Amino acid sequence: MSQPAVPGRTAGSARLQHLEQAALEHNIPVEDVLLIAVNLYGITSDQDRNRARVNLRLARRPNVPWQVIVPLNQPASPFLLRGDELSLNGDVVAYIERIDADEAVGGYFRNDGRAATLNPNARSRCVGCGWCPNTLEAAADPRLQEEQGLDALLRALGEQHPRHNLAELAEVTVSTGCFEREEAAVDHLSTLRPALDRAGVTARIGFLTSVLRSEEALATIASKVSPFVLRLTIEHFTRRQALMKETKASLLPEQMPGLLARARAAGLDTSYTYIAGIDPLEDLARGVNTLADRVSEFPNFQVFQAHTPVMQVMRTPGAENLDYYLQARTAIEHAMAPTGLRPVGWECYRPLWYFTYAGEDLVGGPR
Repeated sequence: MSQPAVPGRTAGSARLQHLEQAALEHNIPVEDVLLIAVNLYGITSDQDRNRARVNLRLARRPNVPWQVIVPLNQPASPFLLRGDELSLNGDVVAYIERIDADEAVGGYFRNDGRAATLNPNARSRCVGCGWCPNTLEAAADPRLQEEQGLDALLRALGEQHPRHNLAELAEVTVSTGCFEREEAAVDHLSTLRPALDRAGVTARIGFLTSVLRSEEALATIASKVSPFVLRLTIEHFTRRQALMKETKASLLPEQMPGLLARARAAGLDTSYTYIAGIDPLEDLARGVNTLADRVSEFPNFQVFQAHTPVMQVMRTPGAENLDYYLQARTAIEHAMAPTGLRPVGWECYRPLWYFTYAGEDLVGGPR
């Protein structure tokens, strides 16, 4: 599964007809190729922002709104933002509805208010993994250590909810890199569940982490926190010691299947996060195949975004080209086919799938 460098699919020379050709070759909609390319290349604009949340509608499919989180200061990108028009080397491909700074805030809503993401432990203070853009964000998130802090955060979120009703929440995801110890993570989750109960929220809790590993911790989560989904922060299979902080790197690839299996045996739902663009395609396919039967939810596969020159050298050779990601998309579809699982749109802002997955239509909706 070698990765050729295909002329016309690198950032500088990409044009709409090149994306249309790639879509035909891979038998996927050009709209999917276009959105993957935006994530890969970022946007050049007159805004000096490392990252921003950009709400847009494609010119070809304006009925479906999307949100992407991309840098807006990429001079090598073929995507140019001028006014509310996003163009690809002169062709208008999308219209921008809103741009917000991608700050590490205490919490925000997704899926039209049916899901919430919490950053209760100062995500912006995590400076561990070399490819992570969190250090480029504004530090606006709290470090909550007491039940009262969680109660206050949930009250504030209730006021911000589209319908001021947290009872609509079906999932609450704890997204933070700052629980360095398993005990601290278990204690926090055990405090979060009663705080949600007090707020009238019965949602499943999801936790992005690599520190929950022992059978004792998983049993405690099952008894005190469920319903719960462990979203294991795998990120990549190779070069883990070189690119990741120790709390992640210490989880070896050969340990991952067993950990996910133990979580499922404890009665928990399981998934993982993965960044396409760091591993060679052969390692990507091998790792995804190994984990396919250990997850109950479709994993969160993301496009690697190189925000700085240092991050650019972290890519595996060939991952600066769009074809790498289109091949990765196909390899993942083949590996996940026996599971019957499908991507869930609101769970990922940098996905490999938008309008279709493995030749089947996905339900497009607000992200």
